[in-house]
Amino acid sequence: MLLGLFGPAPCLTLDASVSLKRAHPLHPSAAAASSPASSADAQPSSDLAMTQLKAFIVEDSPVIRENLVAALEEMAPIDVVGTAEDELGALSWLADSQNRCDLVVVDIFLKSGSGLGVLKAASTGSVAAKLVVLSNYATPDMRRKCLELGADRVFDKSNEIDALILYCCRLADGGTGSSEYNPLS
Repeated sequence: MLLGLFGPAPCLTLDASVSLKRAHPLHPSAAAASSPASSADAQPSSDLAMTQLKAFIVEDSPVIRENLVAALEEMAPIDVVGTAEDELGALSWLADSQNRCDLVVVDIFLKSGSGLGVLKAASTGSVAAKLVVLSNYATPDMRRKCLELGADRVFDKSNEIDALILYCCRLADGGTGSSEYNPLS
């Protein structure tokens, strides 16, 4: 069995013989991989055409960062184009006009500085990307603070990885990423 990104996660636990891409119902390859029809019989479907999103990850833990990159690239149409482990590194990457991304995923607690500083600078600067917080400290007060600083969404690392993957898939499909899910209600 595979474990979730940050320990056991029943929603991400799969039999080792199952590919994660094939197991995820929203990934474009999932429908094709699980379809019994041959490739000659398969007809292209416009609802499976997803854009590959470019993501920048700000996470101080190397293990979590590597697992997050692997999970996002495997389970959603994401290409991680850069990472940082502290506020200064994140702000430097984001300020470089040659670096472009559609999604910034930020942890609150970093090696130095804070994800809150990254949010504040990114939301007031020229960053046109969606800003997402992924933290173990996603309390209702911290969620509100992150949203006030410009975060589009806040996810808890321990139990909302599936919601983050769904959000990314919806963004890649041309949506806003919104859903019925509201952690503050």
